[in-house]
Amino acid sequence: MLFTGTSKALSAGGIQAAASGLGVGAAEIWTVLTVETAGCGFLPDRRPVILFERHYFHRLTGGRFDDGDVSDPSPGGYGASGAHQYDRLARAMALDREAALKSASWGLGQIMGANHAAAGFPDVDTMMNAMMDSEDAQVAAVSSFVRAQPGLANALKTQDWQTLARGYNGPNYAAGGYDAKLRDAWAAIEAGKIPDLRVRAAQLYMTFLGLNPGPVDGVIGPKLRAAMATLQVNTVDDALIARLETMLAN
Repeated sequence: MLFTGTSKALSAGGIQAAASGLGVGAAEIWTVLTVETAGCGFLPDRRPVILFERHYFHRLTGGRFDDGDVSDPSPGGYGASGAHQYDRLARAMALDREAALKSASWGLGQIMGANHAAAGFPDVDTMMNAMMDSEDAQVAAVSSFVRAQPGLANALKTQDWQTLARGYNGPNYAAGGYDAKLRDAWAAIEAGKIPDLRVRAAQLYMTFLGLNPGPVDGVIGPKLRAAMATLQVNTVDDALIARLETMLAN
């Protein structure tokens, strides 16, 4: 399938590198990821989570392809999340490939392809390939993007959610309550809801394998236990992660 790579799960090293680069803790990073993608950067079919923005495509192509669907001066018209966004992307790519890729937001932090330079990539194709390879690359892009925006890293460090929302999500952030969502996510994470990364990796890889482990949230629940029973294991450990990775590679 197009847009699939190694699809590696987020690691402790990936979170730590992103947090250290910004001078914050893991909780601040998770706050952004939770609001942007509910904390998972891949679809069940292993493609990165994206959202196609028709107003970006309109702007980048000078309105030559305006149809009210994949190209329009106003934002919106998204339709369903998930695979449907790739359908929209494919239609736009048939018109202008580079502009289409730049008009989608990618991965855990939903960084726009048009912002590839701020996210640390020389071009949108390099960014796209990194998004396909790992969630560590996706969260590294978040760290680079935040550092590239004046005042944004400090806003994250001081939990100034309004300033962060404006710089990260744009001037219309208030319409979607973006700052309030950040504030609520921060409160939940501070209360102890940071995902267990090993459990989360097992959930992600089981999702890829069609084992239906429930949400990729780092919490052991009944669906994950049922999926583990299918594999005849009762512990989420490094051996299980290695087994799942081998199953995905075959």
